[in-house]
Amino acid sequence: MYNIPENSKIYHIVHYNNLESIIENQKIFSYANVTNHKITNIGMQSIKDRRLKIPLKSHKDLYVGQCVPFYFCPRSVMLYMFSKQNHPELSYKGGQEPIIHLVSDLKKTLEYAKENKLRWAFTCSNAGSNYFEDYSNPVNFNKLDWNAINSNQWNQNRDKKQAEFLIENEFSWNLVEEIGVYSMNEFEIITKILVSCRNKPNLKIRKEWYY
Repeated sequence: MYNIPENSKIYHIVHYNNLESIIENQKIFSYANVTNHKITNIGMQSIKDRRLKIPLKSHKDLYVGQCVPFYFCPRSVMLYMFSKQNHPELSYKGGQEPIIHLVSDLKKTLEYAKENKLRWAFTCSNAGSNYFEDYSNPVNFNKLDWNAINSNQWNQNRDKKQAEFLIENEFSWNLVEEIGVYSMNEFEIITKILVSCRNKPNLKIRKEWYY
């Protein structure tokens, strides 16, 4: 019993500069497990470092920063911050256009985690905040505010919009079903990267996923 909407997807956002490394490793790594320090960092360093010290209540000895993070929707609040390029703690100033969405199926991800004995959890709000609720039982997915998550008008529901799915250590590239990009420019860049890739996710221009 998953208690999730039919065909629910999860979305990991990343700079397209990092895609070749992901394909080479066949993995998306958590911040704690990243070994390639040449990657383009799009997050706030202070929050990334803080997430390494934030424990999940649903799992003993597992910290937020040890998990690969996903949103339950595209067009995230973080992407809005990238588009504005004016947050004082945001060192990345490259805008939203180079940011791509790696899309996976939530149910298949839960099955993958079970098969590979990887712990997972979800939060009802931003996992980098000072307080959030987290769960690791599939029956608790009904605690998510799906209306807030899927809304484009999130001023009143900012925290609930930022709910996260977290999976321990790493995430298989083979679970990525789609790559959503901003425009034809990014489409052409990613097409070249995917030429020699065995697992070729559907590549689509998803302008509606951006600001």
